[in-house]
Amino acid sequence: MIQPISRLLRGSACHISAATFLMLATILFSSSCRQTSKVKETANRNDSINKITLPDPVAIPSAEAANINRACEEWFDSTLLLHNFNGGVLVAKHGTIIYEKYFGTGHIGGTDTIKDNTPTHIASVSKTFTAMAVLKLVQEGKVKLDDELSTYFPTFNYAGVTVRCLLNHRSGLPNYLYFMDELGWDKKTFMTNQDVFNYLVKFKTSFRNIVKPCTHFTYCNTNYALLALLIEKASGMSYPQYIKHNFFDPLQMASSFVFTLADTSRINPSYDWRAGIIPLNVLDAVYGDKNIYSTPRDLLKWDRLLSTNLIFKPETYQQAYAPYSNEKPGIRNYGLGWRMNIYPDGKKVIYHNGWWHGNNASFIRLTDEDVTIIAMGNRFCRGVYKAKNLMALFIPNWKQELDEEATDSSGKQ
Repeated sequence: MIQPISRLLRGSACHISAATFLMLATILFSSSCRQTSKVKETANRNDSINKITLPDPVAIPSAEAANINRACEEWFDSTLLLHNFNGGVLVAKHGTIIYEKYFGTGHIGGTDTIKDNTPTHIASVSKTFTAMAVLKLVQEGKVKLDDELSTYFPTFNYAGVTVRCLLNHRSGLPNYLYFMDELGWDKKTFMTNQDVFNYLVKFKTSFRNIVKPCTHFTYCNTNYALLALLIEKASGMSYPQYIKHNFFDPLQMASSFVFTLADTSRINPSYDWRAGIIPLNVLDAVYGDKNIYSTPRDLLKWDRLLSTNLIFKPETYQQAYAPYSNEKPGIRNYGLGWRMNIYPDGKKVIYHNGWWHGNNASFIRLTDEDVTIIAMGNRFCRGVYKAKNLMALFIPNWKQELDEEATDSSGKQ
Protein backbone atom coordinates (compact mmCIF):
# COMPACT_ATOMS: atom_id res chain seq x y z
CA MET A 1 0.00 0.00 0.00
CA ILE A 2 1.31 3.43 -0.88
CA GLN A 3 2.11 5.63 2.08
CA PRO A 4 0.86 9.22 2.49
CA ILE A 5 2.93 11.73 0.52
CA SER A 6 3.87 13.73 3.62
CA ARG A 7 5.41 10.66 5.25
CA LEU A 8 7.32 9.63 2.14
CA LEU A 9 8.70 13.13 1.65
CA ARG A 10 10.28 12.93 5.07
CA GLY A 11 12.37 10.06 3.71
CA SER A 12 11.22 7.41 6.17
CA ALA A 13 12.49 3.99 5.13
CA CYS A 14 10.04 1.25 4.27
CA HIS A 15 10.86 -2.38 3.58
CA ILE A 16 8.32 -4.03 1.34
CA SER A 17 7.69 -7.70 0.72
CA ALA A 18 8.30 -9.35 -2.63
CA ALA A 19 4.56 -9.79 -3.14
CA THR A 20 3.89 -6.15 -2.35
CA PHE A 21 6.67 -5.06 -4.67
CA LEU A 22 5.28 -7.15 -7.52
CA MET A 23 1.83 -5.67 -6.96
CA LEU A 24 3.32 -2.16 -6.93
CA ALA A 25 5.30 -2.85 -10.10
CA THR A 26 2.14 -4.04 -11.84
CA ILE A 27 0.29 -0.87 -10.85
CA LEU A 28 3.25 1.24 -11.95
CA PHE A 29 3.50 -0.39 -15.34
CA SER A 30 -0.22 -0.23 -16.04
CA SER A 31 -0.28 3.43 -15.06
CA SER A 32 2.72 4.39 -17.17
CA CYS A 33 0.77 4.81 -20.39
CA ARG A 34 -1.38 7.61 -18.96
CA GLN A 35 1.25 10.29 -19.46
CA THR A 36 2.92 9.41 -22.73
CA SER A 37 -0.18 8.26 -24.59
CA LYS A 38 -1.46 11.83 -24.67
CA VAL A 39 1.56 13.07 -26.60
CA LYS A 40 1.94 12.49 -30.34
CA GLU A 41 5.30 11.00 -31.21
CA THR A 42 6.37 12.71 -34.43
CA ALA A 43 9.84 11.15 -34.43
CA ASN A 44 10.11 7.47 -35.21
CA ARG A 45 12.15 5.67 -32.57
CA ASN A 46 14.14 4.04 -35.35
CA ASP A 47 14.98 7.31 -37.06
CA SER A 48 18.69 7.79 -37.70
CA ILE A 49 20.39 10.00 -35.15
CA ASN A 50 22.98 12.58 -36.08
CA LYS A 51 25.80 11.70 -33.73
CA ILE A 52 27.62 14.62 -32.18
CA THR A 53 31.40 14.43 -32.27
CA LEU A 54 32.74 16.18 -29.21
CA PRO A 55 36.18 17.83 -29.15
CA ASP A 56 39.04 15.55 -28.16
CA PRO A 57 40.16 15.83 -24.52
CA VAL A 58 43.27 17.87 -23.86
CA ALA A 59 46.12 16.07 -22.13
CA ILE A 60 46.99 17.18 -18.60
CA PRO A 61 50.66 17.26 -17.49
CA SER A 62 51.37 14.06 -15.60
CA ALA A 63 52.64 15.79 -12.46
CA GLU A 64 49.55 18.00 -12.25
CA ALA A 65 47.25 15.05 -12.84
CA ALA A 66 49.01 13.00 -10.17
CA ASN A 67 48.69 15.76 -7.58
CA ILE A 68 44.98 16.27 -8.33
CA ASN A 69 44.32 12.54 -8.29
CA ARG A 70 46.01 12.17 -4.91
CA ALA A 71 44.04 15.07 -3.43
CA CYS A 72 40.78 13.67 -4.79
CA GLU A 73 41.52 10.27 -3.30
CA GLU A 74 42.14 11.84 0.10
CA TRP A 75 38.87 13.78 -0.19
CA PHE A 76 36.98 10.64 -1.23
CA ASP A 77 38.29 8.68 1.75
CA SER A 78 37.64 11.41 4.32
CA THR A 79 34.40 12.93 3.03
CA LEU A 80 32.53 10.16 1.23
CA LEU A 81 33.86 6.77 2.25
CA LEU A 82 33.30 7.44 5.95
CA HIS A 83 29.76 8.70 5.41
CA ASN A 84 27.81 5.88 3.75
CA PHE A 85 28.59 6.81 0.15
CA ASN A 86 27.29 4.41 -2.50
CA GLY A 87 27.91 5.72 -6.01
CA GLY A 88 30.48 7.35 -8.28
CA VAL A 89 32.76 10.39 -8.52
CA LEU A 90 34.47 11.89 -11.54
CA VAL A 91 36.79 14.90 -11.89
CA ALA A 92 37.94 16.07 -15.31
CA LYS A 93 39.82 18.98 -16.84
CA HIS A 94 39.59 19.89 -20.53
CA GLY A 95 37.56 16.71 -20.93
CA THR A 96 40.36 14.50 -19.59
CA ILE A 97 39.32 12.35 -16.64
CA ILE A 98 41.80 12.91 -13.83
CA TYR A 99 39.98 11.06 -11.07
CA GLU A 100 37.19 8.49 -11.22
CA LYS A 101 36.03 6.11 -8.55
CA TYR A 102 32.98 3.93 -7.89
CA PHE A 103 32.02 2.37 -4.59
CA GLY A 104 29.27 0.03 -3.43
CA THR A 105 26.55 -1.99 -5.09
CA GLY A 106 23.34 -1.06 -6.85
CA HIS A 107 21.44 -3.14 -4.32
CA ILE A 108 23.05 -2.67 -0.92
CA GLY A 109 24.12 -6.04 0.33
CA GLY A 110 24.04 -7.43 -3.19
CA THR A 111 26.76 -8.30 -5.68
CA ASP A 112 25.86 -5.82 -8.46
CA THR A 113 28.94 -3.65 -8.15
CA ILE A 114 28.46 -0.02 -9.18
CA LYS A 115 30.44 0.63 -12.36
CA ASP A 116 30.92 3.49 -14.82
CA ASN A 117 27.75 2.45 -16.65
CA THR A 118 25.47 2.08 -13.61
CA PRO A 119 22.72 4.71 -13.92
CA THR A 120 21.60 6.65 -10.85
CA HIS A 121 18.74 9.10 -10.37
CA ILE A 122 20.30 12.58 -10.63
CA ALA A 123 17.27 14.32 -9.09
CA SER A 124 17.23 18.07 -9.73
CA VAL A 125 20.31 17.94 -11.92
CA SER A 126 17.64 16.82 -14.41
CA LYS A 127 16.54 20.46 -14.54
CA THR A 128 19.66 21.32 -16.53
CA PHE A 129 18.41 19.09 -19.37
CA THR A 130 14.88 20.49 -19.19
CA ALA A 131 16.14 24.05 -19.28
CA MET A 132 18.49 23.50 -22.20
CA ALA A 133 15.74 21.65 -24.09
CA VAL A 134 13.52 24.71 -23.71
CA LEU A 135 16.37 26.97 -24.84
CA LYS A 136 16.92 24.77 -27.88
CA LEU A 137 13.27 25.26 -28.81
CA VAL A 138 13.75 28.99 -28.29
CA GLN A 139 16.69 28.94 -30.72
CA GLU A 140 14.48 27.17 -33.24
CA GLY A 141 11.74 29.77 -32.91
CA LYS A 142 9.22 27.30 -31.48
CA VAL A 143 9.11 28.96 -28.05
CA LYS A 144 9.66 32.55 -26.88
CA LEU A 145 11.18 33.17 -23.47
CA ASP A 146 8.96 36.08 -22.59
CA ASP A 147 5.72 34.53 -23.79
CA GLU A 148 3.27 33.72 -21.03
CA LEU A 149 2.63 30.01 -20.60
CA SER A 150 -0.99 30.70 -21.52
CA THR A 151 0.23 31.44 -25.06
CA TYR A 152 0.79 27.71 -25.43
CA PHE A 153 -1.86 26.52 -22.97
CA PRO A 154 -4.86 28.88 -23.18
CA THR A 155 -6.57 27.34 -20.14
CA PHE A 156 -3.63 28.20 -17.90
CA ASN A 157 -5.19 30.94 -15.77
CA TYR A 158 -2.14 32.56 -14.18
CA ALA A 159 -1.44 35.91 -15.82
CA GLY A 160 2.17 37.03 -16.04
CA VAL A 161 3.76 33.58 -15.67
CA THR A 162 6.26 33.52 -18.53
CA VAL A 163 8.55 30.80 -19.82
CA ARG A 164 11.52 32.75 -18.48
CA CYS A 165 10.17 33.00 -14.94
CA LEU A 166 9.40 29.29 -14.92
CA LEU A 167 13.01 28.60 -15.89
CA ASN A 168 14.46 30.88 -13.21
CA HIS A 169 12.04 29.89 -10.44
CA ARG A 170 10.31 33.25 -10.23
CA SER A 171 6.80 32.17 -11.22
CA GLY A 172 5.25 32.49 -7.76
CA LEU A 173 3.43 29.18 -8.23
CA PRO A 174 2.94 26.70 -5.36
CA ASN A 175 4.91 23.45 -5.20
CA TYR A 176 3.06 20.37 -6.42
CA LEU A 177 5.03 18.20 -3.98
CA TYR A 178 2.71 19.61 -1.33
CA PHE A 179 -0.43 21.05 -2.86
CA MET A 180 -1.50 17.87 -4.65
CA ASP A 181 -1.63 16.09 -1.30
CA GLU A 182 -3.32 19.02 0.42
CA LEU A 183 -6.01 19.13 -2.26
CA GLY A 184 -6.87 15.49 -1.81
CA TRP A 185 -4.93 13.66 -4.50
CA ASP A 186 -5.61 9.91 -4.33
CA LYS A 187 -2.55 8.44 -2.63
CA LYS A 188 -2.95 5.20 -4.58
CA THR A 189 -2.70 6.88 -7.98
CA PHE A 190 0.52 8.05 -9.59
CA MET A 191 0.13 11.63 -10.74
CA THR A 192 1.41 12.95 -14.08
CA ASN A 193 2.57 16.35 -15.30
CA GLN A 194 -0.85 16.86 -16.82
CA ASP A 195 -2.45 16.15 -13.46
CA VAL A 196 -0.31 18.87 -11.87
CA PHE A 197 -1.39 21.30 -14.60
CA ASN A 198 -5.05 20.37 -14.19
CA TYR A 199 -4.98 20.90 -10.42
CA LEU A 200 -3.33 24.30 -10.80
CA VAL A 201 -6.08 25.40 -13.18
CA LYS A 202 -8.99 23.82 -11.35
CA PHE A 203 -8.09 24.81 -7.81
CA LYS A 204 -6.54 28.24 -8.36
CA THR A 205 -8.92 29.92 -5.89
CA SER A 206 -7.88 27.41 -3.20
CA PHE A 207 -4.23 28.50 -3.13
CA ARG A 208 -3.10 30.99 -0.51
CA ASN A 209 0.61 31.02 -1.29
CA ILE A 210 0.62 32.43 -4.83
CA VAL A 211 2.61 35.64 -5.27
CA LYS A 212 3.02 38.03 -8.14
CA PRO A 213 5.20 36.37 -10.81
CA CYS A 214 8.71 37.52 -11.67
CA THR A 215 9.20 39.34 -8.35
CA HIS A 216 11.42 36.99 -6.35
CA PHE A 217 13.15 33.61 -6.41
CA THR A 218 11.39 30.59 -4.91
CA TYR A 219 12.74 27.19 -5.90
CA CYS A 220 9.71 25.18 -7.02
CA ASN A 221 9.43 21.87 -8.83
CA THR A 222 6.09 22.86 -10.34
CA ASN A 223 7.94 25.19 -12.72
CA TYR A 224 9.84 22.35 -14.35
CA ALA A 225 6.91 19.96 -14.44
CA LEU A 226 5.12 22.63 -16.52
CA LEU A 227 8.20 23.19 -18.70
CA ALA A 228 8.21 19.48 -19.57
CA LEU A 229 4.65 19.91 -20.85
CA LEU A 230 5.79 22.93 -22.87
CA ILE A 231 8.57 20.86 -24.46
CA GLU A 232 6.01 18.25 -25.42
CA LYS A 233 3.59 20.81 -26.84
CA ALA A 234 6.24 22.67 -28.86
CA SER A 235 8.06 19.58 -30.16
CA GLY A 236 5.22 17.11 -30.62
CA MET A 237 7.28 14.51 -28.78
CA SER A 238 7.01 13.16 -25.26
CA TYR A 239 9.56 14.63 -22.86
CA PRO A 240 11.46 11.31 -22.46
CA GLN A 241 11.64 10.88 -26.23
CA TYR A 242 12.68 14.49 -26.83
CA ILE A 243 15.56 14.29 -24.36
CA LYS A 244 16.65 10.94 -25.78
CA HIS A 245 16.40 12.03 -29.42
CA ASN A 246 18.09 15.42 -29.01
CA PHE A 247 20.67 14.80 -26.28
CA PHE A 248 21.18 11.23 -25.11
CA ASP A 249 21.40 9.53 -28.50
CA PRO A 250 23.47 12.18 -30.34
CA LEU A 251 25.94 12.31 -27.43
CA GLN A 252 25.94 8.50 -27.10
CA MET A 253 24.89 8.78 -23.46
CA ALA A 254 24.00 5.09 -23.58
CA SER A 255 23.40 4.70 -19.84
CA SER A 256 21.08 7.70 -19.49
CA PHE A 257 17.29 7.75 -19.70
CA VAL A 258 14.24 9.59 -18.43
CA PHE A 259 12.45 7.36 -15.95
CA THR A 260 8.83 6.49 -16.61
CA LEU A 261 6.77 3.98 -14.68
CA ALA A 262 7.52 1.35 -17.32
CA ASP A 263 11.16 1.46 -16.13
CA THR A 264 10.36 0.35 -12.58
CA SER A 265 12.03 -3.05 -12.88
CA ARG A 266 15.29 -1.70 -14.36
CA ILE A 267 16.26 0.87 -11.72
CA ASN A 268 18.28 0.36 -8.55
CA PRO A 269 16.57 1.08 -5.24
CA SER A 270 17.01 4.35 -3.40
CA TYR A 271 18.30 4.16 0.18
CA ASP A 272 18.30 6.41 3.21
CA TRP A 273 21.55 6.88 5.11
CA ARG A 274 20.76 3.83 7.26
CA ALA A 275 20.52 1.67 4.09
CA GLY A 276 16.74 1.42 4.37
CA ILE A 277 14.94 1.25 1.03
CA ILE A 278 12.85 4.29 0.12
CA PRO A 279 10.14 3.02 -2.24
CA LEU A 280 8.63 4.86 -5.15
CA ASN A 281 5.65 7.04 -4.34
CA VAL A 282 2.86 8.79 -6.23
CA LEU A 283 5.16 11.69 -7.17
CA ASP A 284 7.55 9.52 -9.16
CA ALA A 285 5.75 9.70 -12.51
CA VAL A 286 6.27 13.47 -12.85
CA TYR A 287 9.34 14.44 -14.88
CA GLY A 288 11.13 17.57 -16.01
CA ASP A 289 11.99 18.58 -12.46
CA LYS A 290 13.64 15.19 -11.81
CA ASN A 291 13.56 11.59 -13.12
CA ILE A 292 16.68 11.50 -15.29
CA TYR A 293 19.00 8.59 -14.58
CA SER A 294 22.60 8.99 -15.68
CA THR A 295 26.25 8.24 -14.85
CA PRO A 296 29.30 10.42 -14.18
CA ARG A 297 30.73 9.58 -17.60
CA ASP A 298 27.50 10.46 -19.38
CA LEU A 299 27.24 13.73 -17.46
CA LEU A 300 30.79 14.51 -18.56
CA LYS A 301 29.57 14.20 -22.17
CA TRP A 302 26.74 16.61 -21.32
CA ASP A 303 29.30 19.03 -19.90
CA ARG A 304 31.51 18.73 -22.98
CA LEU A 305 28.58 19.55 -25.24
CA LEU A 306 27.84 22.63 -23.13
CA SER A 307 31.46 23.69 -23.61
CA THR A 308 30.92 23.96 -27.37
CA ASN A 309 28.64 25.73 -29.83
CA LEU A 310 27.65 22.47 -31.52
CA ILE A 311 23.99 22.87 -30.52
CA PHE A 312 23.70 26.02 -28.47
CA LYS A 313 24.67 29.52 -29.54
CA PRO A 314 26.84 31.81 -27.36
CA GLU A 315 23.85 34.07 -26.70
CA THR A 316 21.90 31.05 -25.43
CA TYR A 317 24.58 30.35 -22.83
CA GLN A 318 24.56 34.03 -21.88
CA GLN A 319 20.85 33.77 -21.14
CA ALA A 320 21.24 30.48 -19.27
CA TYR A 321 24.05 31.67 -17.02
CA ALA A 322 22.76 35.17 -16.36
CA PRO A 323 21.89 35.81 -12.67
CA TYR A 324 18.19 36.60 -12.35
CA SER A 325 17.73 36.62 -8.57
CA ASN A 326 19.39 39.79 -7.37
CA GLU A 327 16.90 41.00 -4.75
CA LYS A 328 18.94 39.52 -1.91
CA PRO A 329 22.66 40.04 -1.24
CA GLY A 330 25.01 37.09 -1.33
CA ILE A 331 26.97 34.93 -3.73
CA ARG A 332 24.15 32.51 -4.62
CA ASN A 333 21.98 33.03 -7.64
CA TYR A 334 19.98 31.18 -10.27
CA GLY A 335 19.97 31.39 -14.06
CA LEU A 336 17.81 29.44 -16.48
CA GLY A 337 18.10 25.94 -15.09
CA TRP A 338 21.45 26.51 -13.41
CA ARG A 339 22.50 27.43 -9.91
CA MET A 340 25.53 29.66 -9.67
CA ASN A 341 27.84 31.24 -7.15
CA ILE A 342 29.10 34.69 -8.08
CA TYR A 343 32.00 35.84 -5.94
CA PRO A 344 33.00 39.44 -5.16
CA ASP A 345 35.91 39.24 -7.60
CA GLY A 346 33.50 38.33 -10.42
CA LYS A 347 34.30 34.62 -10.41
CA LYS A 348 31.27 32.53 -11.39
CA VAL A 349 30.73 28.84 -10.68
CA ILE A 350 27.95 27.05 -12.57
CA TYR A 351 26.39 24.00 -10.93
CA HIS A 352 23.28 22.15 -9.85
CA ASN A 353 22.64 19.84 -6.93
CA GLY A 354 19.94 17.22 -6.62
CA TRP A 355 18.20 15.21 -3.92
CA TRP A 356 15.25 12.88 -4.44
CA HIS A 357 14.41 10.11 -1.97
CA GLY A 358 17.86 8.73 -1.08
CA ASN A 359 19.48 9.72 -4.37
CA ASN A 360 21.67 12.80 -4.40
CA ALA A 361 23.99 14.37 -6.94
CA SER A 362 26.29 17.32 -7.50
CA PHE A 363 27.25 18.57 -10.97
CA ILE A 364 29.79 21.40 -10.94
CA ARG A 365 31.22 23.24 -13.94
CA LEU A 366 34.15 25.62 -13.65
CA THR A 367 33.78 27.15 -17.09
CA ASP A 368 36.84 29.41 -16.86
CA GLU A 369 39.11 26.52 -15.89
CA ASP A 370 37.21 23.98 -18.04
CA VAL A 371 36.84 21.66 -15.06
CA THR A 372 34.01 19.24 -14.32
CA ILE A 373 33.29 17.79 -10.88
CA ILE A 374 30.57 15.13 -10.51
CA ALA A 375 29.45 13.11 -7.50
CA MET A 376 26.29 10.99 -7.31
CA GLY A 377 24.85 8.02 -5.48
CA ASN A 378 21.69 6.16 -4.50
CA ARG A 379 22.26 6.09 -0.72
CA PHE A 380 21.80 9.46 0.89
CA CYS A 381 25.15 11.03 1.74
CA ARG A 382 25.55 14.72 2.53
CA GLY A 383 29.20 14.44 1.60
CA VAL A 384 28.12 14.49 -2.06
CA TYR A 385 27.45 18.22 -1.74
CA LYS A 386 30.96 18.73 -0.40
CA ALA A 387 32.22 18.05 -3.92
CA LYS A 388 32.48 21.84 -4.16
CA ASN A 389 35.51 21.65 -1.90
CA LEU A 390 37.42 20.11 -4.79
CA MET A 391 37.23 23.46 -6.54
CA ALA A 392 40.18 24.51 -4.39
CA LEU A 393 42.35 22.24 -6.55
CA PHE A 394 41.69 24.43 -9.57
CA ILE A 395 40.95 27.96 -8.32
CA PRO A 396 43.92 29.78 -6.72
CA ASN A 397 43.19 31.19 -3.26
CA TRP A 398 39.68 29.76 -3.20
CA LYS A 399 38.34 29.35 0.31
CA GLN A 400 35.91 26.69 1.38
CA GLU A 401 32.37 27.98 1.80
CA LEU A 402 31.16 27.76 5.36
CA ASP A 403 27.50 27.55 4.37
CA GLU A 404 27.62 24.64 1.97
CA GLU A 405 24.12 23.89 0.77
CA ALA A 406 22.27 20.66 0.43
CA THR A 407 18.83 21.06 -1.04
CA ASP A 408 16.38 18.38 -2.03
CA SER A 409 14.19 18.53 -5.09
CA SER A 410 11.61 20.49 -3.15
CA GLY A 411 14.14 23.23 -2.49
CA LYS A 412 14.26 22.59 1.24
CA GLN A 413 17.53 23.00 3.07
